[in-house]
Amino acid sequence: MKSTSALKLNSPDAVWQADRRHILHPWTQFGPFEKDGSLIFERGEGCWLWDSEGRKYFDAVGGMWCTNIGLGRAEMAQAIGEQAQKLAFSNTFVDASNVPSAQLAAKLASLAPGDLNRVHFTTCGSTAVDTAFRMVHFYQRALGRQEKTQIIARDMSYHGSTYIGQSLGRRPGDRVPEFLYKESGIHHLTPPNPYRAPEGMDEAAFTDFLIDEFEAKLAELGPEKVGGFIAEPIQASGGVIVPPKDYLRRIHAICREHDILFIADEVVTAFGRLGHWFAIEDEFGVVPDIITCAKGLTSGYLPLGAVLFSDRIWDVMASDGERWFTSGFTYSGHPVSCAAALKNIEIMERENLLAQAAEVGDYFLEKLKSLESLPLIGQVRGRRLMVCVESVASKATKEPLPEAANEAKRIADAAEAMGLMVRPMGHLNVMSPPLVMTKNDADFVVDTLRKAIVQVTDELRREGWFRG
Repeated sequence: MKSTSALKLNSPDAVWQADRRHILHPWTQFGPFEKDGSLIFERGEGCWLWDSEGRKYFDAVGGMWCTNIGLGRAEMAQAIGEQAQKLAFSNTFVDASNVPSAQLAAKLASLAPGDLNRVHFTTCGSTAVDTAFRMVHFYQRALGRQEKTQIIARDMSYHGSTYIGQSLGRRPGDRVPEFLYKESGIHHLTPPNPYRAPEGMDEAAFTDFLIDEFEAKLAELGPEKVGGFIAEPIQASGGVIVPPKDYLRRIHAICREHDILFIADEVVTAFGRLGHWFAIEDEFGVVPDIITCAKGLTSGYLPLGAVLFSDRIWDVMASDGERWFTSGFTYSGHPVSCAAALKNIEIMERENLLAQAAEVGDYFLEKLKSLESLPLIGQVRGRRLMVCVESVASKATKEPLPEAANEAKRIADAAEAMGLMVRPMGHLNVMSPPLVMTKNDADFVVDTLRKAIVQVTDELRREGWFRG
């Protein structure tokens, strides 16, 4: 039997060593991790984090796009504790349920667009996407369309880290040669990124190009074989890509014409990030067939995901009463997670956080746009509390710096040393702060990030990576 003395972690260094010795973190890059280990956080309040050494950071990342109402809410802890004491668990398989899951399903149906009145609870966004993928197959085959199972997605998308989620998504940083991915039945199109549109195309022409590409892919595959289309309203981890005006509406109209189910992956954009409960209708004018969500559903206090889908889909799937929907999870509709989500939504409504996100988010983006005057910054883009800063070697050509320059990580490290957390991804620094961020907080983020960028730009010039 192993000694339990290793469990007596009485110092920050002992905790750091235990983490480094035992944990395989999501997206671990082994060399840097084995050398530097992790930054260990000990507590959080509102938009702020404290590490185990007592240093304080403004979390402009919002955990992982998710700490919408902020950390350290006593009433969230109370709601979670009370539900855990009353009913810590009950399974929801077949014909069993619990009070919080039924209450939450009804609440989500009241907030969702159109006739999306049905809810399937999952454990997170990845499993919600996995379920939506299978639901497309179930729906189409229930209608006797045995071959209408092909799915169309986009490059630079992120749809989770399950086998199907990573196969649907296609960011270069997520695809590694050691893993296998589902290739058959999944197809990818050009991401709707106006900043990277073909040279000479204005936004209207670029939109036409994207629509023509979608129609060409349907003609190639045969619309009778395409069952679903999946899209993040704004592509999050793929670079905070805000699509051109009318792009999603035009795609949706084509999907309707061919009874291709439109899946809006709102794992990031739902629950206030853009100032709406759901962004796909309020921001982009589309009522989809399916919405996947998680993250802001509980503001990260507990794991929970959900698939919201239309009465029309339910009616088709349930048309033969002998069918079984054989998908679900032990923790589907977990009563404590659902209680957390209900309290989270109550807080957002009571404090009018959607309106605050809209007001402060517009201010934040406007202030961030000032960073485009810096020679290293090619574009600041996003919408409200979902933004990124893209660095380039040349503003004229939009050419990125060499990967070895590692400028986004260096900017994030410099900002961290100044008390600001941003998330480096490729040549981007991404931010998704809590909805409780104030305008003063926004000023701090922009001012600190500017200092970090200026510092790193000077370093890159000295090292010969940047001549702008």
